[in-house]
Amino acid sequence: MTQPIRVALVEDQRQTREGLARLIGGTPGYVVTGEFGSMEDALVGFESATPDVVLLDIGLPGMTGIEGVRRLGREFPGLPVVMLTVYDDNERIFEAVCGGACGYLLKDMLPTKLLDAIREVHEGGAPLSPDVARKVVTMFQRVAPPRHEEHRLSPRELDVLKLFAAGHSYKTAAGALSLSEDTIRFHIRKIYDKLHVHSKSEAVLRAFQSGLL
Repeated sequence: MTQPIRVALVEDQRQTREGLARLIGGTPGYVVTGEFGSMEDALVGFESATPDVVLLDIGLPGMTGIEGVRRLGREFPGLPVVMLTVYDDNERIFEAVCGGACGYLLKDMLPTKLLDAIREVHEGGAPLSPDVARKVVTMFQRVAPPRHEEHRLSPRELDVLKLFAAGHSYKTAAGALSLSEDTIRFHIRKIYDKLHVHSKSEAVLRAFQSGLL
């Protein structure tokens, strides 16, 4: 039997937090492992029960969600974090993605879309709300990319990176290239090392900035 996706919520508005918990916890295939009103509380809670996916607000008291996603990347490497927020300005989107967020969703999205996005990120994807995706593309287009790093990635590593930029997960990228998921993970680790990044989202952003994609 497939194990449910364990989701933790970091949201300071109690009504919003409780509503998300009812939606996610009441849906088959999902379970809420923690509800936290601050990043500080979440960091303590994750030491005893690390979730599969974190939904993280930006406007938190104390440590912000932007600071929190960076902290989680250091203390819980590989833990997928999705920003769930009302903010859709370029600066916060850019900082969240560079900080290691695997997705960026707006709170006004449909509940079914939110559940789909949680599953997508759990499977290795990088969900973005439509408006956010357009802003990300616009930011990429405004970058004047230097091409001095082209030699750093092998042709196969570029193939893998292009697929992740197109929204593929580990599983679908492996299928597209007729490789195993373990081989895809090997290539992505090499990409991280060469580009000095710590997440797929950051790797894709760095590749666009550097003219690799």
